[in-house]
Amino acid sequence: MKKKSLKQAYSRWAKFTAEIAGNSYVFMGAVSIVVIWAISGPFFDFSETWQLVINTSTTIITFLMIFLIQNTQNRDTEAIQVKLEELIRVSSKARNQLIDMEEKDEEEIRKIREDIWMSARKGCEPEKQSSTQ
Repeated sequence: MKKKSLKQAYSRWAKFTAEIAGNSYVFMGAVSIVVIWAISGPFFDFSETWQLVINTSTTIITFLMIFLIQNTQNRDTEAIQVKLEELIRVSSKARNQLIDMEEKDEEEIRKIREDIWMSARKGCEPEKQSSTQ
């Protein structure tokens, strides 16, 4: 139970942080910090410490943001996948074999894509195939 609440808390934190980080004001703030850092260079004689401040800061922020962005991307992808699967499931013209496309190998996906493209060019519906393929 505790694991689930920790996972939910991380998920909420990742979503919140990604929304904040994606804000244009945050971007402008980051640009401002870099400009201030660059302007302050002559006051610190462009020392190694001066360089280390921005290098360390950006490295840490980038490292942490990778995980937060990946978390939100995974969640968004899963949500889109569920929605698409539901649309396929309820559409009488859709082929049920498309529901688990992400589980198929590249060759199977390529064949299905070609079938759909060929059908689209002909102006007809693709052949419904059994979901066992």
